[in-house]
Amino acid sequence: MSDPVKEFNAYREKMNGKLLADNNKIIKRIFNLDTNAYAAGALDVKTKELLGLVASAVLRCDDCVKYHMETSFNEGATKEEVMETLSIATLVGGTIVVPHLRRAYEFWEALEAQEG
Repeated sequence: MSDPVKEFNAYREKMNGKLLADNNKIIKRIFNLDTNAYAAGALDVKTKELLGLVASAVLRCDDCVKYHMETSFNEGATKEEVMETLSIATLVGGTIVVPHLRRAYEFWEALEAQEG
């Protein structure tokens, strides 16, 4: 049986490695900016990741949704917090976000299954 969390992370790691190996200054700066934007500051990391989750769902980026869900999960977000976050994203983004909501819920279940 496949593990969607491991598959996602393996692919992401492989392709990020290839992208960064090309040594493109702009790509490297974008990756660096992204990393630093989600570091703790006036807002804690979990809050920033939940904000990233809303933006990702509204923009309909499944890879981004998975990334922010897993990071939120690792930062201690509860299912209730994530679902409330996704409910705001669905409200803001409209019903076109519902398919991404379904996939997000499925990915959250895979994250929970890794713990058990």
